[in-house]
Amino acid sequence: MRLLRALVAGLFLLVAVVTAQAAPAAGPGWTAVWATSPQKPSKTMGPSWSTEGFTNHTLRQVIRVSQGGAATRVRLTNRYGAEPLAIAGATIAVTESGANIRPDTLRPLTFGAASEFRIPAGADLTTDPVLLPVAPFQSLTITLHLAAPTGPATHHAQALATSYRATGDHRADAAGVAFTETTQSWYYLSGVEVFDLLPRRSGVIAFGDSITEGIGSTSGTDNRYPDELAERLAAQGNPRAVIDQGIGGNRVTVDSSWLGDSAQRRFRTDVLDQPGAGTVIILAGINDIGLSAAGAGAADTVVPVSTEQLIAGHLDLIRQARTKGLRVIGATLTPIHGSPYYSPAAEATRQAFNEWIRTAGAYDAVVDFDAALRDPADPQRFAPHFDSGDHIHPSDAGYTAMAAAVNPADFGS
Repeated sequence: MRLLRALVAGLFLLVAVVTAQAAPAAGPGWTAVWATSPQKPSKTMGPSWSTEGFTNHTLRQVIRVSQGGAATRVRLTNRYGAEPLAIAGATIAVTESGANIRPDTLRPLTFGAASEFRIPAGADLTTDPVLLPVAPFQSLTITLHLAAPTGPATHHAQALATSYRATGDHRADAAGVAFTETTQSWYYLSGVEVFDLLPRRSGVIAFGDSITEGIGSTSGTDNRYPDELAERLAAQGNPRAVIDQGIGGNRVTVDSSWLGDSAQRRFRTDVLDQPGAGTVIILAGINDIGLSAAGAGAADTVVPVSTEQLIAGHLDLIRQARTKGLRVIGATLTPIHGSPYYSPAAEATRQAFNEWIRTAGAYDAVVDFDAALRDPADPQRFAPHFDSGDHIHPSDAGYTAMAAAVNPADFGS
């Protein structure tokens, strides 16, 4: 069986190299097994290299896939770049530890069989497939050599994972000793896909804000709720790719230069364009509520949003999902009492919106994250052991409880 998979993947690799395209089209058998939502260059969410970009640097980034496959390809993005992005060379390998890789798994990443390639400003690109079989929950290291100045870099600000930088060309280094600089963001990555002989539209996309992104969980441990959900499904004998498309501070209705394009605007690229996806879980709106009033955030982020506007935004997301045949699960908004977002007016909006989620019948199914995390003695607050300490983001235990609250039967087939 292993030999058969390798032969089929090799045949597909030969065809794909000849027919490679810049668009992230879903070829037969390709399934997204990891993704992140690109953001504009910004230092507002914390220290990063996004505004300065890279010159004569090698960038090494570690991700963990949620499902395995016989061959692999990588989606790169220059979505918010002002100029074409020159990739002087790139590799992929199985991670050993930190910035170290397993040398026997090192593979070059190419585009149109070329080791050097350019990504136009505003565009994404999918590399040629490589014969690198991966196992579920395996960590992969993607290394980019950026010789020419890149300018400000498209990135994902809060990766909750360590990325590494070295000066010069170290794309093929097995040891990570040259990678002496680190950050907690991802750069130019938007997804990883695998090829399988028996593809099915079973992938689940978790879409939302910092709670989906995993803020409050322990960095570097893959304890975000989508990670926990993928592990739970695999343990139950129902393995599926689970993709995390959360952005900290993101809103349903409002675009931001540093909190991401609105959920409505980014839904197509971050959800509808993901190959192999069959279901999306939407947990979004707490930032629309919390940033509706002065005092909850920086002055340039405050935009009043009503319950009716929030509901209209969700109805638009549902409509978009159904145009691509996706099942849509709506999630209730989790507690905020004790956080800067809390006020009696904000709480009233949260309760009204949650009531709509639970009773309107707009979604195919509902997951009640509010009920899973709230304190029975004080329902406006997190249960203490589910609170990361800031009273708005769950702890590791809270994210595990969120994953447990999702009913796999709601995914359909």
